[in-house]
Amino acid sequence: MDLQEIRDQVMLATLPHVAFEGWSEAALRAGVAECGLPRADAALAFTGGAAEMIAHWSGWSDRRMLLALQDQPAATGTTGERIAAAVRARIEVNAPWREAVRRTLSYLALPTHTPLAARSTYATVDAIWYACGDTATDVSFYGKRATLAAVYGATVLYWLEDQSDGSADTWAFLDRRLEDALRLPRLRRQAETWLAGLALPGWRSAPRADADLGSSGGEPTNP
Repeated sequence: MDLQEIRDQVMLATLPHVAFEGWSEAALRAGVAECGLPRADAALAFTGGAAEMIAHWSGWSDRRMLLALQDQPAATGTTGERIAAAVRARIEVNAPWREAVRRTLSYLALPTHTPLAARSTYATVDAIWYACGDTATDVSFYGKRATLAAVYGATVLYWLEDQSDGSADTWAFLDRRLEDALRLPRLRRQAETWLAGLALPGWRSAPRADADLGSSGGEPTNP
């Protein structure tokens, strides 16, 4: 196996222990012992410890999400529907390790781990936007990712506490958050157009930096 395959195997053996032990040395040692690989090879998979394994887990989850989305062409459905499908796929990838996700969020909440949390979240929302066909290169590129990061983070937190069948309440929550995110930029543009039409003295339209979650390439789309 190549290094990525070794890392995948060690990580998957470790996650069940993280649910009980947190991101501790005990959990990491248990994963190394149970991964089914020579101990010397497994021990070298994550010399950077818990932080390195969490970063790998996030990347692994993104890859799995993209595989799940391959049968859903980017042109199918509205922007909101495509984003919702991608966020749902990303969350469902880790359904077997819900408690490990909870422990990971606690770990990443520590100030010293903020850069890791930011990098991982950005990589995820960036992968979602590209998978959904976004090709924006203007200022909306960053704004859309920041907006989606907020929606994604809130949805994960809701999912962790959701006891409904098939996480139905979580997906309804996600739809509502996306609807809100899609609506507000359009309302602002409508207000700007109306005010500009009045030709009020001193009125100038504000720069477009509102992070339209519903746009692609800077053009508005319907939710």
